[in-house]
Amino acid sequence: MKKFDEFGLSGPILQSLADAGHENPTPIQSGAIPASLGGADILGIAQTGSGKTAAFALPILHNLTHEKTGRRRGDPCRALVLTPTRELAAQVLDRFRVYGKRLNLRTVLVIGGASIGKQKTAVRNGVDIVVATPGRLADLMKQDAIDLSAVEILVLDEVDQMLDLGFIHSIRAITGALPKERQSVFFSATMPRPIAKLAAALLRDPVRVEIEAEKRPDIDQSVMFMEQPGKHHALIDIVKREDFARGLVFTRTKRGADRVTKALNSNGMKAFAIHGNRSQSQRERALDAFRKGKAPILVATDIAARGIDIKGVTHVVNYDLPNVPETYVHRIGRTARAGAAGVAVSFCTGEERAYLRAIERLTGRRITAVGKDGGKDDAGRDEDARSGAAEPRNQRRRHRGRKSAAPGGKKPAGPRKYAKASGEASQAGEQKGENRGKRRTAGVRRRRNRGAAGRELSGHAG
Repeated sequence: MKKFDEFGLSGPILQSLADAGHENPTPIQSGAIPASLGGADILGIAQTGSGKTAAFALPILHNLTHEKTGRRRGDPCRALVLTPTRELAAQVLDRFRVYGKRLNLRTVLVIGGASIGKQKTAVRNGVDIVVATPGRLADLMKQDAIDLSAVEILVLDEVDQMLDLGFIHSIRAITGALPKERQSVFFSATMPRPIAKLAAALLRDPVRVEIEAEKRPDIDQSVMFMEQPGKHHALIDIVKREDFARGLVFTRTKRGADRVTKALNSNGMKAFAIHGNRSQSQRERALDAFRKGKAPILVATDIAARGIDIKGVTHVVNYDLPNVPETYVHRIGRTARAGAAGVAVSFCTGEERAYLRAIERLTGRRITAVGKDGGKDDAGRDEDARSGAAEPRNQRRRHRGRKSAAPGGKKPAGPRKYAKASGEASQAGEQKGENRGKRRTAGVRRRRNRGAAGRELSGHAG
């Protein structure tokens, strides 16, 4: 369909769409809205910035208005939308209010970092649509402060993260409190196979709407090989060298985000940090400063990869490569939006080389290696490979205990001797081994939890 009025949406919604400057539906909207209006379960997959929020918000607004009869003060919510981050929840709620400004529907935002007392009061007074993060909603449920028995529509936005290890326990409790007879709508930009299996346990004969990108976003992707201590200097050089009008810097840890922010500010570069240890007011101030250009650099953990929809982001820097390749897609998707161009630079140490390989397999492209001056540096990639960092983990396992190539195939006699100066190298090797062990343990735990979650969630598929 080429026009919103072809969907049969109500007049007030169409007027609000016109006010917002939305004339023609995007492909994901054209594919999902008709089926959703008809009450079908939906599994929608489309790239970041493709209009997924409107694809589920518009049918919800239409259906709730069309069927609204005899609603009274204090009635429980009828539509529940869950998102992985507070920032994304706030943006989704804003879209509901923009598209539904001419409708008599009540919306409530239920997120951490805000007054739980006010949220309880708002829900108790009656609500049609609740947009929430799983943790805070679970808190309200434990206190018997919210009634989910009348929910007709469940939406999981960014479902690949919602059904991963960090949220699965809360999602399990929430879906168990919902009516079995309901419509379920799941959207995401990526859909790893294990998550797709979990999603299938919650959906009934879903209509799958998968939109391939018409063309790849115009993102100039590159990778710089270096050791961890060199990342600070490399970042500062990039900010000075590039036209860094508005840039996002992603770190793996909260402490790392604070350290990077401090380094940037000490070099005269205005930056704010946003992560889970920041209060909601601090996060809102940081986003506001970034949005208005008061601070051209925002340093974030992956809490922001799915919660920032700000126009004009020119650069994304992966200070630390993500250990989940799909996260890379979400990170760089913050730039080159709405047809604009963008730059994505990744720093890669020897320990992160496996993450880079996983990212390149997922995206189907070899990321260009560059040097400190921004020029191509294939030698850096080759040197990294020769160092052994690029060796696949299964090959490393096969090499353990392998006999030496010495004549006779015998192992070298006696322990390996180290020079006095090799103490640091030994400690680094131990640290690498510890990190590998942690990653293996986390992977096993994640697969175990996904399996258990699939078995328990399957009982709520309705």
